[in-house]
Amino acid sequence: MTQVVLIRPGATTYDEQNRVQGILDIPLSDRGRAEVERLAQRLAGAELAALYCGPSESVVRTAEAVGRAVGLRPKRLDEMRNLDQGLWQGLQIDEIKRRNMRLFRQWLDDPRTICPPQGEPIEDALERVKAALRPLLRRHRDEAIGLVVAEPIAQLIAGVLRQEAHVHLDDDVPTGGFERIEVVAVSGRTGAPG
Repeated sequence: MTQVVLIRPGATTYDEQNRVQGILDIPLSDRGRAEVERLAQRLAGAELAALYCGPSESVVRTAEAVGRAVGLRPKRLDEMRNLDQGLWQGLQIDEIKRRNMRLFRQWLDDPRTICPPQGEPIEDALERVKAALRPLLRRHRDEAIGLVVAEPIAQLIAGVLRQEAHVHLDDDVPTGGFERIEVVAVSGRTGAPG
């Protein structure tokens, strides 16, 4: 069975300020660098066939540290970039909630029905990550791979890998962590994305 170790990067100043980061390229903060150091120690010795990452600086720096710990060089995939959250990027979550709590709640509960102004629709992001995951899962059938991606795209990827029908976002996912996801075969092929 294929396993994906889904790794969240360490914190940025935007995480610390509870701001929407989206595709803005924010470096790791001091706290984030410490989280990455602990994360790399926790993953040291993990047997991964490959390590992939999205393109943002905090994600790449996290992937590099994890790569050193597991003896792999991360491969950057632009398709694993974070969700473009348009005009919400840079705003504090509380500010978005204050402006329209109902809209923000709907964004978390059923993000397919809401798109931040000038942002990327969830359906487009899902199709992008599914297309990027298909060849990875085929190439690494019955192997474990690492994937370092930012939030909220990490939650979308987790849902795709678990074949969850409903997309739900959590606005409080810890930075500098990881989860192991077993990808089940569907119709004789490794199959979350489809």
